[in-house]
Amino acid sequence: MKLLFDLFPLVLFFVAYKMYDIYVATGVAIVASFVQMVAFWLKHRRFEKMHVITLAALVVFGGLTILLRDPVFIKWKTTIVYWILGSIILFSQFVTKRTVVEALMADKIQLPKQAVRRFNLHWAVFAYAVGTLNIYVAFYYGLELDEARREEIWVNFKVFGVLILTAIFMFIEIFLMARTASKDEQAVSATEPD
Repeated sequence: MKLLFDLFPLVLFFVAYKMYDIYVATGVAIVASFVQMVAFWLKHRRFEKMHVITLAALVVFGGLTILLRDPVFIKWKTTIVYWILGSIILFSQFVTKRTVVEALMADKIQLPKQAVRRFNLHWAVFAYAVGTLNIYVAFYYGLELDEARREEIWVNFKVFGVLILTAIFMFIEIFLMARTASKDEQAVSATEPD
């Protein structure tokens, strides 16, 4: 259910884009993200950091897109959000006592500190890679195509491509975490006296 709630603005962006254009879709995404953040606050009496970052980026870059009638700004939003996320993850790796992965996985799976730090770096690299890939798709892919087709390709990448890449990455990470936890448990049980 949380996944659907988190995807709510993205789904509405896509529907509005298919029905209207990038400008209406951007406005819909801004309103939907605001509603999402307020609904989350009403239920939990706190804000989710990712919702705040996304809404702030949407207001700035989406606002510029609508105001200046130039989709280049909304195309940068995905990159900026992912690079901010990557920076937060790296900050947790080198500055704070607890990494982002530790904070998210602490009560779900027990891993050695070294493994947690490695997985944390995986997430940072993934975030920077998605942000960089977004630049390529938004501005360099299919230069021989007309602008409307290139925009449609970018919207499909933003909605489906990023989602699929994230799902595949998460599946691989969960598999590796489970395998690491299993090896760690075997190593601990092998060293325990009978």
